[in-house]
This record gives sequence, structure tokens and C-alpha cells, in this order.
Amino acid sequence: QVQLVESGGGYVQPGGSLRLSCAASGFSLNAMGWYLQAPGKQRELVAAISSGGSPTILDSVNGRATISRDDAKNTAYLELRNLKPVYTGVYYCKAGSGPTYWGQGTQVIVSG
Repeated sequence: QVQLVESGGGYVQPGGSLRLSCAASGFSLNAMGWYLQAPGKQRELVAAISSGGSPTILDSVNGRATISRDDAKNTAYLELRNLKPVYTGVYYCKAGSGPTYWGQGTQVIVSG
């Protein structure tokens, strides 16, 4: 069964940190990306990582995010730090080669 499951979201105060996980089953992650859908906005790519581990961080989260992967666990991570309310939203991961898959998302709320 093919599944992509995000976890690690929640409430965090401004300036706080979170580590999001994206676990794949039934297929290999291959290249993957993390997307943020802020309230009332379109889903946007914020970070990506190649199958070889090369990261790309988009300007919107530059300096506040680290993307990584553990192929032994078929899981990718997005570490977010020094968060601001503008980073509130649902974080999704997309992964796969050929057919690509989306997870159900994990909500992050940055509020004081």
C-alpha cells in the first residue's frame, strides 16, 4: 500500500522550532519536496531534496529551514526554526519518481 504521511506539526510560539517528518511506505521517496499552504493562499514549494541528498531551500524560508532525509527509514524531514506567524499553514510533502504522491499534510500554527 502506497502511503506518504507527514507528522510533527502543532502549535508553536513565534521564535520557536519544529521538526516535520514525511514517511513513505510502499515506494521509495526518491526526490521530494515540502510545500506550505498558508490560509487563503496557494500551495507553494518551500524546500526540496534530491535522491542524492542535495537540498534546495526557497527564499520564503531561507535561513529558517533545513531539509534532510534518512533513506534507511524512507523518511524526509523539514526542520523549521525562528518561526514567525507567516509560516502558519498546512505543510505537505510530495515524493516519488514516475507517479508522485502527496501526503495528507500536517498543520503548523505559529501564534503567541
